[in-house]
Amino acid sequence: MGKDNAAKSMATKAKAPSIIKQALAVNRKPFPWFKAFCAGIAAALPVIIGLLLGNLEYGLLAGMGGFTYLYVFNVPYAQRAKKLILVILGMTLITALGTLSAPYPLATALLMATIGAAVIFIFGALKIAGPSAIFFVLVFAMTTGMPIQPELAPLRAGLVFLGGVLSFLLAMIGWSSDPHGPEKVVVKKVYLELANLLDSIGTEKFNNSRHQVMSAMRDAEESIVAGYIPWRKTDIFKRLYVLNDFANELFLYIIENFAEKDTKMPPELGETVRVLANSIDQRDPRHFVSVHQPEQLDESIVLLFSKIYDADAILNEPISKINRVIRISKPSLKTIFSGAFDKNSIIFLSALRFGVILAIAAIISYQFEFNRSIWVPLSCVAVMSGSTIVATFHRAIQRSLGTIIGILIAAVILSTQPSGYVIALFILLLTCITELFIVKNYGLAALFFTPSALLMAESTNPGMFSFSYFASARLIDVLVGVVIGLMGVLLVGRRSASSRVPHLITKTLRSQAQFLLILFSDQGNGFDASKSRERIKMQTNLVNLQTLHQTASGEVPVDHKSLEYYWAVIFNIGQLSYLLETCSKNDRRPILSDDNLAQLIFIFETMANATDRRRSPKIRSVPEIEGYASIKKQITSLQKALQIG
Repeated sequence: MGKDNAAKSMATKAKAPSIIKQALAVNRKPFPWFKAFCAGIAAALPVIIGLLLGNLEYGLLAGMGGFTYLYVFNVPYAQRAKKLILVILGMTLITALGTLSAPYPLATALLMATIGAAVIFIFGALKIAGPSAIFFVLVFAMTTGMPIQPELAPLRAGLVFLGGVLSFLLAMIGWSSDPHGPEKVVVKKVYLELANLLDSIGTEKFNNSRHQVMSAMRDAEESIVAGYIPWRKTDIFKRLYVLNDFANELFLYIIENFAEKDTKMPPELGETVRVLANSIDQRDPRHFVSVHQPEQLDESIVLLFSKIYDADAILNEPISKINRVIRISKPSLKTIFSGAFDKNSIIFLSALRFGVILAIAAIISYQFEFNRSIWVPLSCVAVMSGSTIVATFHRAIQRSLGTIIGILIAAVILSTQPSGYVIALFILLLTCITELFIVKNYGLAALFFTPSALLMAESTNPGMFSFSYFASARLIDVLVGVVIGLMGVLLVGRRSASSRVPHLITKTLRSQAQFLLILFSDQGNGFDASKSRERIKMQTNLVNLQTLHQTASGEVPVDHKSLEYYWAVIFNIGQLSYLLETCSKNDRRPILSDDNLAQLIFIFETMANATDRRRSPKIRSVPEIEGYASIKKQITSLQKALQIG
């Protein structure tokens, strides 16, 4: 068996496409037409307004605030509003700082690096999706490249703020018609994945399907928490909250009763859950259309059908009949940032590395007096935005090829000396096309993002350059930035992630043991395990561990054998964490005896010690946990996963 797996692994590696082919691959994600159109409007409309008021430069400055819309993703509107306000205030602040620091090149370089590192850290710690630091650095760099007039700092910052507010209004349009649309989408996905899980019982797809369900449930949990507004509890939100909770109960029932089943379930089960899922995001609630239930079923399957119909009741019954209290557990910002500042957190290390390399690129750029030297650090930022070293190579290839062609496009456009509404039209078209292709391939997006950014920058500070001079100058800037970014990533922390994985596994195991102890011991009346510091600590360690492993998978060179081993371990740790977190929401947990608790703690400490010493732990018998056989099975699976072949 081991030889077969090794052969398969070698065959997979042999068939893996080259890094260049990977970089140039175009994925099959659908085009985001609506977002692309709104992004174009957010960037171009301020320019048009500036033209109508007789001042193109002011319009272009406000258009820089339109970059705020590029941070819009399909997250709950409550979270979206907070995120965009943070982006707007950040863009406004760095515009003022860029204007004030422009006369001092060295201070500008250091400030640019600080801004980049801070944004990388904050976005990483808060798990904010989006382009992270690149547009913050872009706005700062473009501001420093404008005519040096520190006294205009308040005006420039105010114009960028107004452009950001316009983006905010565009991003929140959907709130008035469907305020919980994003939450509906993720809860619907949970039930669709549950339907796939039911179909996969008794097949080889079961384990993968179980992983997909857990992933969807984590996303839904995060969305529900993010969409929670204490002073505004709508009926729709309450239904979605209870539906999501019920999906967890349904999943646990399936795992407890059918995980070991070697025959397929009645197809009507999966179809029933799909019908339920498809009714979740409909504007006008309608009653559940029941699928015909087959006759002569096992008692456990009959009960499963009954539970599915209970979920339908949650969706369609009057809200007054749903007697569940909304309990939202959110870690404080202090807790989140404390976890991100941990010495083993890849978020902090990545931010630090990012800042150091960006500072070097900026200092080189300003000291060697590159013309409009902002494009050197910007290219460096684009390259370093890859989440792994392999992704960094991809970005370098994509950025280089895309930018070379993009510079030629920009040079052609600028050689025609566009003015007025023509500039606004180009910004609209180029921004729209950028957003359409960014989901397909970064290099394709760079073809259009580069001329758009150059058009805005050169229009705020025009120069009389020939086509050949402009194209060659920008090309040199980009290539220098790409080289600095690649060299920096390769030299700084090349193997930092993989070397930390065993230690962080050890920490995560010990935090799981602490959480397990408070779950199944008497903590007194009123104790809420779902809000305990032990749960938060376990969750923080798990997130850091998963991020660390993902980063290690992109290191050069990569140890495939070690990564496969740790992937299986981390997968089992994640499964166990999910089961423990779900258990924490149930107030009627069993209280284990001191002997059983001691045995559980001993098992976890044995696993932690063995991992820290790179050895296989001895597989020990796990005591029974009444009502939670799945936790016992998962601990046994984790011990087996830790066996080193």
